[in-house]
Amino acid sequence: MNPENDLDKQTTETGEPDHVFTSYELTQERRGSLTPRQRNLLIIFSSLALLVILLIVVVVWRRRAAAPADETTTPVVSVKVAKAEKQPIAAEISAVGTIWPREKSDVGVKISAQIKNMALLKNKLVRAGEVIAVLESRDLQAQRAEAVAALNQERANERSVTTGTIPQTNAQDQKALRDARAKVATARATYERRQVLYEKGGISKKDLEASQLDLTTDENELRLAEQTVTLRATSLNPNDRALAAARVAQAQQHLATLDAQLGYATIRAPITGIVTDQFQYQGEFAAAGGKLVTIADISEVIVNAPFADTVAADLKVGDPAAVLPTDTSSEEMKGRITLLSRSSDPTNRTVEVWVTLANGAGKLRANGAAQVTISAKSKSDAIVVPVSAVTLDVSNSSEGTVMVVDAQNVARQTKVTIGIRTTDKMEIASGLQGGETVVIEGNFSLPDGTKVEIAKEGEKKEGEKKEGSEEKKDEEK
Repeated sequence: MNPENDLDKQTTETGEPDHVFTSYELTQERRGSLTPRQRNLLIIFSSLALLVILLIVVVVWRRRAAAPADETTTPVVSVKVAKAEKQPIAAEISAVGTIWPREKSDVGVKISAQIKNMALLKNKLVRAGEVIAVLESRDLQAQRAEAVAALNQERANERSVTTGTIPQTNAQDQKALRDARAKVATARATYERRQVLYEKGGISKKDLEASQLDLTTDENELRLAEQTVTLRATSLNPNDRALAAARVAQAQQHLATLDAQLGYATIRAPITGIVTDQFQYQGEFAAAGGKLVTIADISEVIVNAPFADTVAADLKVGDPAAVLPTDTSSEEMKGRITLLSRSSDPTNRTVEVWVTLANGAGKLRANGAAQVTISAKSKSDAIVVPVSAVTLDVSNSSEGTVMVVDAQNVARQTKVTIGIRTTDKMEIASGLQGGETVVIEGNFSLPDGTKVEIAKEGEKKEGEKKEGSEEKKDEEK
């Protein structure tokens, strides 16, 4: 039975209520109608609401109490710093090049023959002039013997033609020449004696003239004998003599050709170096023009590197260069530019640069790869800071900012212009005077005017300590 329905019923029946219930009486009446479970729930909800209100009040009070303290506390950031010093700096440009031996020779064969003797030479050192292969040459030796016999025969034929075909005739001509010379000598002596006698009046002029005639006749006979001998030596079968000389020359040339071919049968190393490749082996047939081995002298090497033509203008012969092999664990080596090409590759717009290095220890391999770093632009008195000290506007920009720490340990943001760059340093072209203290660690997103604390070299951050301790534990395990 609902009390509210009874109250409404009484009111409708009489028109006026018999008794006016107050709100308190009505509430008490309603409470009297709640069950125990409903009363418990009402108490719980009321307690929770009171607790939430209390928590909100506490939080608001704490925030208001902490607000003045935060406003008065100044944050201090721990950073690492370095000095902006004046020192030399040079721009470094790099390119990957190929290692070539300073001297290289491809040894081939000039005659076709079977390889008679040849050892396994790959990766072995050979000296200049050392025999590296011998080809089969018995047929060439037989041909040379025939050529020697033919040359001797042609020389004998030439001698026969030169001296004449009838030896007796030559002897008679020589005898006639000697007799004529003797007669002339006797006639001249007789004429000279008679001339003396004629001058003294001992003989007549007729006798003197007869003696003079005899001398003239004997002289004519001598000239005839001399011309006869000369004609027989120079004009006897001239065509035969020329043909005989030509045959001798031809035989000599054939013999020289065979000697050269026999020399080609023994193959020697043209240079001192390492045999990097061997293409044929003992017992194989070598064709003329084919390659046997490749010899490379790697005591001195050339690193051929292509550099962009935009930076080639800053390079010159003699510039120092650092070479780091990429295919071995060798240390960085020092060299200099020995050649700077005057032409550019139209395909990739690069310029060929040679760097010569001493390689006596053999650390560099032929045809290997190496990174070439060349110092191009250089300054002797530039303001230099570590790369980490500069925050660039963009990665390839020439402008940025540096956090400079003043005497009160306050970091001030300073605009700077960048000049020469290296892997670990930057030149400050403008913005710093030199000697300033700049932040090199902890400057990322550091507000201007922040109070800083300079960390010592030996100090480590908590994260670094934890990582170090964990690594030590892992090593102990």
